[in-house]
Amino acid sequence: MSLRVVIQMDPLETIKIAGDSSFALMLSAQQRGHGLWHYDVRTLAWENSRITAWARPVTVQRVEGDHFTAGPLSKIDLAQDVDVILMRQDPPFDLGYISAAFLLDRLRGETLVVNDPREVVNAPEKMFVLDYARFMPPTLIARRIEDVQAFQREHGAIVVKPLHGNGGKAIFRIEEDATNLSALFEMFNQTWPEPHMVQPFLHDVAKGDKRIVLIDGEYAGAINRKPGEGEFRSNLAQGGYAEAAELTAREEEICAAMGPELKRRGLIFVGIDVIGGEWLTEINVTSPTGIVAIDKFNGTDSAGLIWDAIDRRLASS
Repeated sequence: MSLRVVIQMDPLETIKIAGDSSFALMLSAQQRGHGLWHYDVRTLAWENSRITAWARPVTVQRVEGDHFTAGPLSKIDLAQDVDVILMRQDPPFDLGYISAAFLLDRLRGETLVVNDPREVVNAPEKMFVLDYARFMPPTLIARRIEDVQAFQREHGAIVVKPLHGNGGKAIFRIEEDATNLSALFEMFNQTWPEPHMVQPFLHDVAKGDKRIVLIDGEYAGAINRKPGEGEFRSNLAQGGYAEAAELTAREEEICAAMGPELKRRGLIFVGIDVIGGEWLTEINVTSPTGIVAIDKFNGTDSAGLIWDAIDRRLASS
């Protein structure tokens, strides 16, 4: 069955198609005969119980620098004119992101939104993971410097992260002497109103930070990301590199523990991060990445599996 698919994401002009998961999903949809439209989240509107957006019909092709063509911009009704919405704009997970998710949640029962927008709001990356604290390294979420200093005295070198950051941005390693901890935390408190995440620096990050993808609660594939030269962050956006990976017994246990809950919540495409084959650090539900690299190493079709899961959801609704 041909579907009318709308993608809420960042401008198509800016994406890097070689590794972009959203682009892979668009290509897969097009290959299945689905129609594609793209809109900027800032064009979302609600009026008289109708939710609309200004969208362009698009076609895509894997040609660097000439990867899409777009038709004229028009106002579409996201309940009447659409079968599936892919909510794929990048964080920050701020009030703009949350407000858009709440608007899309009002389409429940009319248009399928992937991932489920209310559950995306309920599952920010570094908060949802606390439900699985038994798999996490020692963790502190706090704003008060005295709490952080006590944590650092107990654990030595630490890593400080914005609670709603993404892509490895603004992650700082503080050595055991903690000479700049107070200044750094002053900056964090001035920049972000929420508390911050603090964890011990895990030397196992040298072994890799594994991105594991689950599709409708089932394991679909993984890559191991390693830090680049002079870096401790392994995010591909920060110069890390990927290699093929299999799951450890511990990682299999983590996937089995959270899979049913992800499925129940309507979180169809999820990426979790595990350091050193042991320590769960994040559950990514907003705009997960990694399927292009996974498919490259494993010869799989993750985008196709995601569309299969979407088809099952539509058939059961």
